[in-house]
Amino acid sequence: MKTSNAVLLALCVTASPVSAQVSAERLADAAREPQQWLMYSGAYDGSRFSPLDQINRTNVQRLSLQWVFQSGVRGRHETTPLVIDGVMYLTTPQNHAYAVDVRTGRPLWHYERNLPKEMSLCCGPQNRGLAALGDRLFMGTLDAHIVSLDAKTGRVRWDVAAADADKGYSFTGAPLVVKDKVIVGVAGGEFGVRGFIDAYETASGKRAWRFYTIPGSGEPGNETWKGDSWTRGGAPTWVTGSYDPTLNLLYWGTGNPGPQMYGPSRLGDNLYSDSLVALDPDTGALKWHFQFTPHDVHDWDSTHTPILIDETIAGRPRKLVAVANRNGFFYVLDRATGAFLLARPYTQVTWAKEIDANGRPILVPNTDPTAEGNRVCPSGTGGTNWHSPSYSPRTHLFYFFSYEQCDTFMSDEKLEPPYRPGRPFIGSAFFPLPEEKTETAVRAVDPRTGTVRWEFKQFADAWAGVFSTAGGLVFSGDGQGNLIALDAETGRDLWHIQLGAPIHTAAVSYSVDGRQQIAITAGDAVFAFALRNEP
Repeated sequence: MKTSNAVLLALCVTASPVSAQVSAERLADAAREPQQWLMYSGAYDGSRFSPLDQINRTNVQRLSLQWVFQSGVRGRHETTPLVIDGVMYLTTPQNHAYAVDVRTGRPLWHYERNLPKEMSLCCGPQNRGLAALGDRLFMGTLDAHIVSLDAKTGRVRWDVAAADADKGYSFTGAPLVVKDKVIVGVAGGEFGVRGFIDAYETASGKRAWRFYTIPGSGEPGNETWKGDSWTRGGAPTWVTGSYDPTLNLLYWGTGNPGPQMYGPSRLGDNLYSDSLVALDPDTGALKWHFQFTPHDVHDWDSTHTPILIDETIAGRPRKLVAVANRNGFFYVLDRATGAFLLARPYTQVTWAKEIDANGRPILVPNTDPTAEGNRVCPSGTGGTNWHSPSYSPRTHLFYFFSYEQCDTFMSDEKLEPPYRPGRPFIGSAFFPLPEEKTETAVRAVDPRTGTVRWEFKQFADAWAGVFSTAGGLVFSGDGQGNLIALDAETGRDLWHIQLGAPIHTAAVSYSVDGRQQIAITAGDAVFAFALRNEP
């Protein structure tokens, strides 16, 4: 039965109650509930780390498939499921949402959004997940709405338009709930949008604040844009951020300026594109910013999930925020002040000699795109991309997916299109070099020094995030459908299984009736694993 807003499956749900009652206190203390997965990164610090250790280095070979849920929706699934009190909540492309019994994989309800037939989407109709508070779930939609769903039934509680989808605005990332607000970042940097981060009251859907990632006329930073180029300058915010409850600071990455690789029309640093911004979550006020790639002309979005770490660096205990950036450098900042602490390359970098003491790149001459083309490393895809990193407080290592490739970057005044709302606004191109080998790897970096401690070369071209556990494991996947478990200390391959379809997301972990499970999406299905009982 289909309505304009939802498809509700009339299923018997007696085997598992469907009731998410997630308080703000539970979210703040998510690490104390390792049997759940309450938000996109597992906890506010963005670490995507599970304290569960029932599955560990000594027994991971005994992992056995428990159930499979097939969504039936075509397209690349990039969702991170939530697991709350025995129910898994997940999304798919085209803004479907499902509730699934974590014991059996049996669907409990299904929501489907009625989307416009034509939308301006850069990179597909993906959705990366939900947020939860009380008995409600929250999803950003491809047509630039924020929707609140009843966690028990999937019915719409409220639906608010945030921006004009026909102008290229959309939501693909998972929201983040902080206190009584649901916070979401916008996609559309390829269409000349003006990026923003929004906060909405969870009870009513009323917008509480909006932070524009490009300062308006007369605001500090607007002078870093030539003329009126700021009005169509991109800087989207399409990956979920992190939050420090003690400092009451929200951390969110921003994307490339527009047009992507043609810089003469937008001379200047182009703040706050390719940056990390720290905001007051109550008001949206900017507290500090750090720009990784000023005047980016290589499409190196900085829309990464920042990881919050408490570590001793240079002999001093610090509150840190760490980012493996698409531009090829690994960065560590002071998260209270935004002060730059260190940056080291983790992959081949040809565009910058180094990062100076103030955190600004020292550029290599003649590496901008040209009409003839310039070979630059890393590629337009980046040394890494949006895929979730992880940090283990047990090993003190930062783990992430890495992409080894150089591209030929081309740009010409003739390629720069006139701005037309809702149409691609790129003015450039980049091409792989067929004579050069492309590799993907999982890398482990010590955030205290920026040193790469180990790397695991993937079996096949990969496009997946990573996830670590107290059992001494790091999970990742590859483009051939292999789910892989690595030793968190050494990177040694301990176990892998073929799931039959490419993996484009990261695993999660939770506990069901005292048994730890690992779940991951491959293709259009969710696979759940637990230890096989010994005979």
